[in-house]
Amino acid sequence: MQLLCEVCGNEVDSGISHCPFCESKLKFSIPGRGIPHRAVKLKRGMPTVEQALGRFERELKQAKIERCRVLTLIHGYGSSGRGGAIREEIREKLQFLKYRGEINDVLAGEQFSTGNGSGRNLVRRFPFLRQHRDLNKGNRGITLVIL
Repeated sequence: MQLLCEVCGNEVDSGISHCPFCESKLKFSIPGRGIPHRAVKLKRGMPTVEQALGRFERELKQAKIERCRVLTLIHGYGSSGRGGAIREEIREKLQFLKYRGEINDVLAGEQFSTGNGSGRNLVRRFPFLRQHRDLNKGNRGITLVIL
């Protein structure tokens, strides 16, 4: 039987104690009832910027269908260490979607900290994010999307 991990929102097999995706102790929700959080690896398979943007749009649409509250986009920081084209394009697209009201908010991974006002407020609003593997890590390779 497939269940959803309540921390990352990925499907996992029943009978295991830790999620293979986010490594958190498993708390399950039943698919179809909405999930609080899901992680999406946009950089999987070394895509071009266009392919990553297409994957992002499909995943965002699916997250809305699933009534997901927070989507973690794993876009990487770029192999050059200077920022990466996928990261830059995704964040630009997210700012546009926020401006249009299609998403509620965006938080860069480097700001996802309980020591940062925006990060602290996000964790207060969504307590399940206290278990997020990138909290307080300053990870520039992710972006959190609040739907």
